[in-house]
This record gives sequence, C-alpha cells and structure tokens, in this order.
Amino acid sequence: MICCLNPDCSQPINPDDHKFCQSCRTPLIALLINRFRVLRVLSAEGGFGRTYLAEDSQKLNEPCVIKQLAPKQSGTYALKKATELFIEEAKRLQDLGEHPQIPTLFAYFEDNGFLYLVQQFIKGENLLDELAQKGKYKETQIRELLLDLLPSLKFIHERNIIHRDIKPQNIMRRASDGKLVLIDFGASKQLTTTVHTQIGTQIGSYGYSPLEQIQLGEAYPASDLFALGATCFHLLTGVDPFNLWTINGFSWVNNWRQYLSGSVSQELGQVLDKLLKVDIQKRYQSADEVIKDIQIPPTVYVPQGGNKNQSLGNSPTRINRRGFIYGGLFLGGVTVAFVGQNLFSGKQNQTSISDTPTPENIPTPENTPTPENTTTPENTTSSNNLKTFSFEVVSTNASGKIIKRRNSSAKYFTEDLGNGVTLEMVEIPGGTFMMGSPKSEAKRGSDESPQHQVTVPSFCMGKYQLTQAQYQAIIGANPSGFKGDNRPVESVSWNDAVTFCQRLSQKTGKNYRLPSEAEWEYACRAGTTTPFYFGESITPDLVNYYGNLTYASAPKASAPKGQYREQTTDVGSFPPNAFGLYDMHGNVWEWCLDDYIDSYNNAPTDGSALTGRSGTNLLRGGSWYYNPGTCRSACRNNANPDNRDYNNGFRLVVSGARTL
Repeated sequence: MICCLNPDCSQPINPDDHKFCQSCRTPLIALLINRFRVLRVLSAEGGFGRTYLAEDSQKLNEPCVIKQLAPKQSGTYALKKATELFIEEAKRLQDLGEHPQIPTLFAYFEDNGFLYLVQQFIKGENLLDELAQKGKYKETQIRELLLDLLPSLKFIHERNIIHRDIKPQNIMRRASDGKLVLIDFGASKQLTTTVHTQIGTQIGSYGYSPLEQIQLGEAYPASDLFALGATCFHLLTGVDPFNLWTINGFSWVNNWRQYLSGSVSQELGQVLDKLLKVDIQKRYQSADEVIKDIQIPPTVYVPQGGNKNQSLGNSPTRINRRGFIYGGLFLGGVTVAFVGQNLFSGKQNQTSISDTPTPENIPTPENTPTPENTTTPENTTSSNNLKTFSFEVVSTNASGKIIKRRNSSAKYFTEDLGNGVTLEMVEIPGGTFMMGSPKSEAKRGSDESPQHQVTVPSFCMGKYQLTQAQYQAIIGANPSGFKGDNRPVESVSWNDAVTFCQRLSQKTGKNYRLPSEAEWEYACRAGTTTPFYFGESITPDLVNYYGNLTYASAPKASAPKGQYREQTTDVGSFPPNAFGLYDMHGNVWEWCLDDYIDSYNNAPTDGSALTGRSGTNLLRGGSWYYNPGTCRSACRNNANPDNRDYNNGFRLVVSGARTL
C-alpha cells in the first residue's frame, strides 16, 4: 500500500500499483527522497501537516516517524512560528545525538514544498495511555520513573536544551525494554542566559508548565523539573493538573496531597513538594539534585507509642533525622509572591500563593473538576432578571436559497466591561443531541465519527464572537490584522483566549471560559441536524467564507454567484440560529477548550471537555478564508495552543451557580 502525502487527503491509503491517489488525485510517491516508504497516517499536526509511520529502506526497513510541515497559507504569524519550531526540533535532535532514551534523528529535508523531519519510531505506549489502562501509579513506580527519566533530563540540560513540554503524553515506555523515552522536542529551546519569548507566545501545557513559563515565557532546567513533578502527581493520583489549574491556578500545588488515595513516604513527599514549588528559586535547580534526594531510602515516621512495624512506604521501617528536620521546615511555611492571579478562581486581587496550605486556599474536594464533570450541572444558570431579544431565523434548501423565515426570541444578560463596552451572553437551554456527522454528509471528515448522543447542561454563550473592542477592554491590546472595534478579534492563540477568560473571570467574579466542543456544536446546531443551522447549504449572503466555492449539495450551475470578501466582517452581519447566536458559521474559527482527538471513540457524553489527551486544541466554525464545507456544524479543525492566525478567534461561555 502507498500513503498519499497530501495533508488534506481524507483517504490517503492506496494500492501499490496506483500512480495517483484514488481519493484526491495527488501523484503518489513510492519512496520519499528515494529512501522512506510511507505506510500510514499517525496523527494530524495542528493544521500544518501530518505525522506518518514509515520504513527506512537504508536501515533494513526499520520503522520511523515522519513529521510533515505542510502549511495551507503563507505570511502568517502561525506559519512563521510553526516553521521555527519545526526547524528547532530538527536542530535539537541533531545536537542531542544518539542518546538511548531520546529518539534519533534520521533525516531532515524539503520535498515538493513541504518540510519533513524523520526520526526513530518508539514502539510502546505513552504514560497517559498507560495510566488509563493500568490505573494509578504506586510510590515505587514513581521512584522508578524519576530515576529513569532524570538522567535523560540531565543529558539535555547539560547541552543547554530545555524541553518545555514534559507531560505523560510525551513520555513513552519502550516495549522492548520498558525504558522511558522522552519524545516531542518541538517545543524545546536552546538555553542562553534565559529562554525568553514574547509574552503570550508561551510553549508548554497548562497544568504542567510552571509560572515563569506561562506568564513570562521564560524556561530553565527548573521549569522542566516542575513539569516532571506535575507529571508524577498526575500518575500518582489520576487527577489531571490541567483541571486543577483551570479552577485554582497554581494554588493546587500547595495541597496536592489531598488528592492521594493513600499516602507517600516522607522523602518522596518532600521531593514532590520541592519539584512543585511555585517560586523557581525554591525549586530544584538541576536533575542531579533530585537524583540525590530520590535515591535516599524512604523514611517512615513512627508516631510516639505507635507500632514500630507501621510503614508509609514499601521499605523496612527506618527513622531518618534529616526527614524530621525537613518536615519541620515544611510545616513552618513561607509565602511566595508572584505577578498575576489564580486562573478561574473567582477571587479578585489575589496576588500571592502560600507554599503552606491555609484554610483560605484549600479547594474543597467536591468542587475539584475532572474530565467527566468539567461543565456546569443542569439548572445552575439562573434565568432571573434575564432580558429578552427577538430575531428572525431563516432556513435554506440544497442550493442555499432561503425557503422559510420565522420569528423567534431568546434570553440574555449584559456584562459591563468598562469604558462603555458591553458583552451580551445568551441563555442556552440544556438538552440532548447527536454530535458528529452522518456518513452521508458531503465534505465530512473521518474525525467527525462516530456520531454519538450527548446531553448538555444549560449555560450562557456569547451572542457574538468576541470583538476587538471587548478584547481591548480587558487585555489592553488588539492583535487583530483586520481592524475594527465590532469585528471579531483574531490572531489570538488558545493561550491568549484562556488568559482573557481568566482576567474577565477575575473582574466579574463569574466563571468565564471557552466552550467545550460538545457545547459549541450543540449551541451551533440549535436543534438542527442538517450540515448548517440554516439547512442543507449556505451562500455568502448568509455566511462570511471563501465565496468562490459552493457546498457540495449545491451544484455550481444552480448556486448564486459567490462573493469572497477576503477579510472578516462586523459580528452580527448575518442571520442568527434558533438560539439567537450569530456567526457560528464562518467569519473566524472559534477556539474550544478541548484537546483534539481524531475520532469520537470514548468521547464524553455529558457535554464536558476532553483535555490532557494531545498537544493541539479544537477550533470550530470555519472562517472567511476557508471553503463552505469547513463551516458545517460538525466540522473540526485543530492547532497548537500558541498558534496565532488571522483566521482564529473565540466566543465565551459562562457557567456556575452565579452568572448574574
């Protein structure tokens, strides 16, 4: 079989004797640069290409991984950043040579306008999958993990390289020998005096990345060690740090023990305490320091008059004076001040985090979010004091012609953002719908399957895509390429959108956030099952998209002449859906809270977001630059969380017991 290298091909596998792809008609390449035989697609790469499984004909058909950078457009910030990271990854892997626990670089080249990076294939599974399959780690497993990975970190840090994205997904357990392999050096950075990028272009993963990396864009060896500590916490407790960070910011690290189902030895507890320090100066500074502490046998604390055979660990009972001293220092406590505030905490003017738990900053267990309950329960969005607005809903036929009009209304409330700028939030009633697209739907992607029933609790959603005036009012800057106060803000990353939600939540005391993917599709469809909430098709009179093309169910001969505006339009310029939401199709892609997974197998059915499963985030709705098929209610796109593109914006959701 031959795999098509067109990154947009929906069915890339072809018989050996074919010269052109049977799906997209792209010429097929038997051996890439006369060396690599591409077998199949492994994953999408954030909208900039794909990752393939291949064989190296020069190494007795040894399996390898090929990363492809295949941008759809040029001259954008997102493309520039993606290219920089791609080239950096190749250079870093080359600099690291052939370390037994780091993938070896086989080749790096350009072919047919695409950049390719070929590296060693690691057969095994990542630690997140291992956690899902085998359950939470024991203390002995955490110690083994640290002693296995820390020498690899020492190796890369001594070569002035910071990984910057350590998490369970980026650690593979090699099937052949059980050794841990550190993968995905796409975020790695050469260390000079500091590693510094412009604020807002951070690379890493929320929940795992430390304060200096998230807020300042700076990374050091100690930053990787924080991420390693967060990884150990996740594997030890089964609790995703991202969910804790979303609600409590960095304060969760002060109380990490409350999520344990059992206990840990004093030594390991102290090691994790120091790995997870918010203040970088109080954290471990090198892998060697951690190795020295973790190799000390576990201390067992025997209460006075207690049974001397009791043990908090799996080793023989032993009392260590050093442990008592460290314990006393820990109980003494200190306060770490830092710039910024806890994310989604709902508290205003909170500018410090205590290293020692206090009654004020210990989150209650019943409010701790999990992947299964990240959305608000039914009926928490109050309808009291909501206003009502009226609008007209239109329906279309297969050629996009309006065949029906009806009047409707919805409830909403207004948020004052200051300086005369307001935000309108529409009440979305809870309900059940079929998420994804049927196999008969034209232009559908394979990642829109399988269709599955989802029940979504009520919430409030932005009537419009967030505007530049609204973004400016909260952030104090406007990054958009197409200027206009009432146009949607664009050229914002997922990280930027999360930061906006944080600051608005702090300002208002409400829980503003990005929608889950299920909430977004439910709100977009507004009770419809057709490709678009208008009906079977759309025209540029109804949606701002690449109007030179028509949707498949509308034959071009019978469709109205398209208009390609080549830019964004003011929000609310086109008719809304039945929930009273505008521009859910087109104008700009909208960020969702979820990570991108290429199918709906085992997807949540309660409307919650799926997080901690990949390195890219969801985008929905299409844009002014994309074809009409991408504007469908079920269409999915994805990009890296630091991707800033003039196609990408966002829309807000608010939930929680207090919304008014």
